[in-house]
Amino acid sequence: MEKTIARKLKEIEEKESVRILHCVESGSRAWGFASPNSDYDVRFIYVRPKEFYLRLDPTRDVIEWQLDDTLDINGWDISKTLTLLHKSNPTLFEWNASPVVYKTTEEWQKISGIINRYFASKPGLYHYLSTAKSNYREYLKGETVRLKRYFYVLRPLLACKWILAEGTPPPMLFRSLAEKYLDDSVKPDVEKLLEMKISSPETTEGKRFDRVNDYIDRSIDEIEAAIQSLPAACDTGWGELNQIFLSLLEN
Repeated sequence: MEKTIARKLKEIEEKESVRILHCVESGSRAWGFASPNSDYDVRFIYVRPKEFYLRLDPTRDVIEWQLDDTLDINGWDISKTLTLLHKSNPTLFEWNASPVVYKTTEEWQKISGIINRYFASKPGLYHYLSTAKSNYREYLKGETVRLKRYFYVLRPLLACKWILAEGTPPPMLFRSLAEKYLDDSVKPDVEKLLEMKISSPETTEGKRFDRVNDYIDRSIDEIEAAIQSLPAACDTGWGELNQIFLSLLEN
């Protein structure tokens, strides 16, 4: 599959006239709990020739290349990427921290070296908490639930706990988060769920894990209360990001 993805990236560069700066896995394969039939969530950041950014007509800043049962491939333009970095968009910190890298460049490594300076706790907390609550509300309230969805609730909640304790972007791997911030009382249940998630198809359903649901309810309440006491994020300025953008266009 890595060879297939490499071939797809080359196609994108040739047909879209772009240069891919960084490309990673962004979904369950990067989080460490892929099912046997999980697709590949391939995300990339690209730059176009300088002339593209000097046009008066509107231009797109995303490339949506492929979406099927096996591959989900799309990317962001560097202008969109740096603008969202200034806003401390949590997705960018995840892409930067992904343990599965399909392609990278020296230019991206320079960006990677400064990216965490733009991390702000509140946007990250709101993002992860919203993700957890929406998945919990939609998929885990019945007697029979979609088991994989536990991890789409637990991982963002543990990411919130990491941010509150560490003040840094959370790691991608679920186990890294669970080892530090998952309560011992639910670890046996979560381990069972993890074994089922890794060995079963994505659509597998089963009986609700009541202890885990209780833990989720408590965690949501605790995180919501903690967010209220955090100060607003400081403005990091545009100077450094403008310099990075200009240097990429010159090259």
